[in-house]
Amino acid sequence: MRIGDSWLQSAGEYVKVTNPSSGDALARVPLSTRDEIDRAIAAAHKAFRSWRDVPVVERARQLFPFTQLLEKNREELARLVCEENGKTLADARAEVRRGIEMVEFACGMPSLLMGDSLENIARDIDSQTIRQPLGVCVGITPFNFPAMVPLWMYPIAIAAGNTFVLKPSQLTPLTAVRIGELFAECGFPDGVFNLVHGEREAVEALVCHPDTRAISFVGSSAVAKSVQAMAIAHRKRVQALGGAKNFLVVMPDGVNESTVSGIMSSAFGGAGERCLAGSVVIAVGEAGERLVPLLDTACKRMTLGSATDEKTGMGPVISAQAKARIERYIDEGIKSGAKLVHDGRAADAPKGEGTFLGPTVFDHVDPKASIAREEIFGPVLSIVRAPDLDSSIELANASEYGNAASIFTQSGGAARKFSSRIETGMVGVNIGVAAPMAFFPFGGVKESMYGDARVHGKDGVMFYTQQKVTISRW
Repeated sequence: MRIGDSWLQSAGEYVKVTNPSSGDALARVPLSTRDEIDRAIAAAHKAFRSWRDVPVVERARQLFPFTQLLEKNREELARLVCEENGKTLADARAEVRRGIEMVEFACGMPSLLMGDSLENIARDIDSQTIRQPLGVCVGITPFNFPAMVPLWMYPIAIAAGNTFVLKPSQLTPLTAVRIGELFAECGFPDGVFNLVHGEREAVEALVCHPDTRAISFVGSSAVAKSVQAMAIAHRKRVQALGGAKNFLVVMPDGVNESTVSGIMSSAFGGAGERCLAGSVVIAVGEAGERLVPLLDTACKRMTLGSATDEKTGMGPVISAQAKARIERYIDEGIKSGAKLVHDGRAADAPKGEGTFLGPTVFDHVDPKASIAREEIFGPVLSIVRAPDLDSSIELANASEYGNAASIFTQSGGAARKFSSRIETGMVGVNIGVAAPMAFFPFGGVKESMYGDARVHGKDGVMFYTQQKVTISRW
C-alpha cells in the first residue's frame, strides 16, 4: 500500500491473490487496518492544501510522463491483468489502451476546467463561473477491469486539483499497484496519490471518514446502493455504478457475420464478467431461426485456455466461487424450460485448477426467468423471441437495470426509435459493446447507477469539482 511518500507493509491480515488460469498463488495482499486507512486519508488531506494551488497547467503537465510510462509498460500491464484477472491478452491490451486514453483526456484539464463569464449582467456588474477541486477523493474499484477503472478516476480527479485514495479489488490488486508505482515516478507531491487495500470494513472507513469529500465506486447494485446511502448520510458527493442486464436486439435485417461477431464479443468477452456484457439477445421475428445456429457454431469454435496464451479465445472466470454461481444459473435456466443450445460446462478446458467455463447459450427463454432478469456476470447468453421492435423495447425496458442496450439492424428508422425509447444510459447501433470513449460519459440509469454524475468525460470533471459564481462591481 502507498501512504504519503512511501510504499508500506501492512500490519493487518493478508489474503492470497490467485491466477484463475492455473489456481496458482500470485501474491498476498494486505487488508489495510483502520489506522492505515486513516493515515492515507490524512496524507491526502495534508497534500490537498498545497496541491489545489498548483496551476492547472502544471498539474496537467505532470500527467504527460505518466502517459509515456503507461505506453512504455503497456505489455507488462496487459500480462499482469491476464495473470490476476484471467481475461485474454487481446482483451487486456484493449483495457490498458482505454486506461491510457483516460489519462490523455485528463491531460486536457486546462481546457476542461474553463468557466464562463459575462460582462454587464446589470449596469457595471460582471459575472463569472469557475470550477474548484473538492478535496480528498476516494476510488473503490472492481476486479474485472483492474487497469482501466482506476484510471477512469484518479487522473481526472488529481488533474482537477484533488488528492486521491484508491482501494482496488482484493481479487485483482496487482495491476493497480504496478500502475501506482509508475504514477509515483512522475514527481507528484507526497500524498497526492495513496493506495490501500481491504474489503467491506475498508469501504466503510473510506466512505464515512469526515475528511473524504467524493466517492467513486464500481461494483454490484446492492453494494452501490449501500455506498450511496452511506455517502449521503455523511454528506459526500457520490457516483456509484452498479450492475447490469444488457439487451441486444437483433432485427430480421440485422442477421449477418458482423452481428454474430458483435454478440460473441459482447456476451463472452472477458468471460462475460463486465457490466457492458450483452447477456440477453432479443431476436425479432424470424431473426432467431437464422441467428441461433450461427451463434452455436461460433461457440463451438471458441477456444478456452490460459489467459496469456495468444491463441486463447476465452479465459477463465475470476474464481471457483464465481464459477459455481454461474453454473447454478445454468441449472436454473434448464429448470425454467429454456432450450440449452450450447452448454459451456461441457467445454474442452485445460486440465488443472483453473476456473474455466465455456460459453453457454439458451434459446426460447422466458423473459421472467432468472437467467433473463438477473445479472449473472459470466458467459451465459439468453435468447428471447419477440414479434416486433415495439415489444422488444418493452421487454428491455421492463428490466430493473438500465446500463446499456444495442440494436442490430440496417434500418435507420428502427435504430432511431430504439435509441430514443430504450431506457438505458448507453446505446449501441450495430455495436455489441456500447462503451463510450474517454471524452464521453459512462454510466447507466435505474438500478445501474446511483449518484450525482457519470464517470469520465465532462461528467467526470464536474463530479470532481464544484462550481462557484462570482458577481463583481467595479
